[in-house]
Amino acid sequence: MKFMILIHSNPLSRETWSNFTREQQEAGIQYYAELTAELERSGELVVSHALADPAQGRRLPAKGQPAGGQSAGSQSADGPFAEVKEHLAGFILVDCADLDRAVRIAERVPESSLGLVEVRPAIDAADLVR
Repeated sequence: MKFMILIHSNPLSRETWSNFTREQQEAGIQYYAELTAELERSGELVVSHALADPAQGRRLPAKGQPAGGQSAGSQSADGPFAEVKEHLAGFILVDCADLDRAVRIAERVPESSLGLVEVRPAIDAADLVR
């Protein structure tokens, strides 16, 4: 069964990372590389990616609304993104035995100690049709 491990970022996690020394940051990146390699060897890894900062992407407005998702006549927001302090920073898609195994993998993600990791079953589109 496939599970998406969603890795979020918030001001505390970004501050923690920025306060790391270069060596600590390199060790963090190496840790992720080792986790990825281990999941590849076990055959559980489907794909894993970090995501660029939301400012480098685009959020699509609701149909009939101007960019930024604001309704006509409302005040615009800073940038085209929802005003949230937390955002999706990366993901790991695994194919493993069950939710318990996916959670055990997710617990190894460093951001889990900050409560920033979520595990959800991935559903095939065909499963949505009843």
